[in-house]
Amino acid sequence: MESVGFKEWALVCEALGRGEQSIILRKGGIAEGRAGFQFEHREFFLFPTFFHEQLGKTRLAEAQIPEKRADTVEIRLFARMEFSTVVTDWEKAIALEPFHILTREVVRERFDYDEAPGIHVAFLRVFRLDPSWSLPGEKKYGGCRSWLNLPPLPANSRHHAIASDDEHANRATALREIIAD
Repeated sequence: MESVGFKEWALVCEALGRGEQSIILRKGGIAEGRAGFQFEHREFFLFPTFFHEQLGKTRLAEAQIPEKRADTVEIRLFARMEFSTVVTDWEKAIALEPFHILTREVVRERFDYDEAPGIHVAFLRVFRLDPSWSLPGEKKYGGCRSWLNLPPLPANSRHHAIASDDEHANRATALREIIAD
């Protein structure tokens, strides 16, 4: 496993950890560099971020941001990107709703973010870490960037798939049907 973290809303991380979400949708942001956002790594740890504005941007009925521990970031999930693509057809972007928890308005905002309409989509196989991995909440983990270099994973860490092999394969097939040209 690479020691790379991917910053994502804590609510999205929780949904991935419950098996309610199996993709990540990204467009880019201020600190992504000239090339814009890219899924740079095939394997990464999900690094939860705790912004209150995410509460109203999901389709979860009674969403609550998980509690953030003072001066500590708890890494609970590891992800393996099975495949990624850029979806440039808005109807296909709408059809991705069964695979994520975001509102349609948030997806549209990301889709239309710059001159080139579209959104990056990554299909993930998600694993729960046992035990979870606690990191100090250092300043180097802040900022508006998606990818973080993390220290080496503790040697006693294990991981277990969230979805069964069959469930994961069925989701992959359904997603490929949606994004196929």
